[in-house]
Amino acid sequence: MIKIGNAPCSWGVEFAGDPRNPDWRRVLSDCATAGYKGIELGPIGFIPEDPAVLAGALAENDLTLIGGVVFRPFHDPAAWDDVWDAATRTCKALTSHCAQHLVLIDSISPRRAPTAGRAREAEQMGWAEWADFVDRIRRVAQLGADHGLTVGIHAHAAGFIDFEPELERLLDEVDENLLKICFDTGHHSYAGYDPVAFMRRHSGRISYMHFKDIDPAVKVRAVANRIGFYDACGQGIFCNLGKGDVDFASVRQILLNAGFSGWCTVEQDCDPAGGTSPIDDARANRAFLSSIGF
Repeated sequence: MIKIGNAPCSWGVEFAGDPRNPDWRRVLSDCATAGYKGIELGPIGFIPEDPAVLAGALAENDLTLIGGVVFRPFHDPAAWDDVWDAATRTCKALTSHCAQHLVLIDSISPRRAPTAGRAREAEQMGWAEWADFVDRIRRVAQLGADHGLTVGIHAHAAGFIDFEPELERLLDEVDENLLKICFDTGHHSYAGYDPVAFMRRHSGRISYMHFKDIDPAVKVRAVANRIGFYDACGQGIFCNLGKGDVDFASVRQILLNAGFSGWCTVEQDCDPAGGTSPIDDARANRAFLSSIGF
């Protein structure tokens, strides 16, 4: 059975300490009101880490905690203490509520930000730097596994796991029993690749899905003008599902053919100070997914 959830980033929540963030209780309430039965944790610290506080709010809104994301600079050895702290706290929060998915994302690097969507121009790590980078990902994946979580790697624009060859290289180097794929349809399109083709090749390793759509006109402009990721979000690069270039009917069929069961989470990254209405977008996205059989 495929279940559909949402995430705080659809309300513009990217960083726990951003003063523009909406109240976390409102995010949960909006998510439930829009027709979802599950929600991600969001950046650690956005929702209070006291298990009793979140348990009550989840019950009040009839929501399941699906998982959480460690969005940190795995590429930066000097940031390791921060990466490990976020991972440890996220694992603790997830296991407190019997959540299943730990998602690892190499966050935006200044070395890669100018070439988001431009694979041929992107700086690559040297062999030794890459080996250390993969080791840090492997260590956090093992931490998640030790907590009983299913761990997935998530490619993200402007990080060092952005383009398809990098993602596939990582998958080749880390045991598939330790590291699965949290596949994000929108980021794969942003990077210039076909998400449907990738899913066909790797459906057996996909443990979790993030549903995003991409406005092709905004993507072309963002890539051509080297627009930063968050500026592109503010310009609406992640449009409502069904309005962009991702073929969600094919995505659904691949998941069904693979016998996928579990959660697919809508993540429509947006500017927390932007002019969109997150709850209206969340409703529209849920209605679109229902219309194609999700």
